Amino acid sequence: MFDIRCIFLMTLTAALITPGCSKTLSPWRQDAIAVVDQIRVMGGDTVFPDEFRNTSDTLARGEALLRADEGEEADVFFHLAWTKGKVLEKGLDAERLHMAESARLKEEAGKSELKSRRLLRERQNTLLSEQPRTAHPAENGEKVYTPRQGMDKQLPAYHSVVRGETLPQIAGHSDVYGDQMLWPLLYRANRDQIRDPAHIWPGQLIRIPRNLNSEEIGEARRYSQEKPLR
Repeated sequence: MFDIRCIFLMTLTAALITPGCSKTLSPWRQDAIAVVDQIRVMGGDTVFPDEFRNTSDTLARGEALLRADEGEEADVFFHLAWTKGKVLEKGLDAERLHMAESARLKEEAGKSELKSRRLLRERQNTLLSEQPRTAHPAENGEKVYTPRQGMDKQLPAYHSVVRGETLPQIAGHSDVYGDQMLWPLLYRANRDQIRDPAHIWPGQLIRIPRNLNSEEIGEARRYSQEKPLR
């Protein structure tokens, strides 16, 4: 926030020193009334309540002295109220600029977040759309590996990792492979996002290779026996 309080005090000190020696009345009263009214219209009584109250009290003090025929002393307070009011005007202008800039940055941050979410959804949709077509074994003459259960239903092409899951646990799901020993198939198919097969994270979208031949399945089991994953 604009450091209105420091400038307010500095201006107050200078104003008290400057006009005190003048014996000629000046039109400070009307100027002071006008600037206080303007600050009220600008919302200064809400943004800087203490400073606005101080300025209004100074103006009221000048009015009281004027009614007591203390014209010169009253004019000192009118000048001081006007000076304080001009400082508040500058503070309000600076505060408006600050609030406008904050609103702009907040809007840009919101747009950036929406863009990131949109890109994430597009990536997830792209991954899901790349789900391979289920091939019939007779099309390529190779043995196709299917889970032990659910052979008649469409198998998922991806699995979203939940907290605490491991690759063997995922491989053991009935709609994945139904065999924990086949976790190396998942690891090799997702090397772009899994560096260490022992460390996977919640929310990862793991691709599940399908249409596997007997050689790939046998190799996965051998690898699992040689390098068991705990």
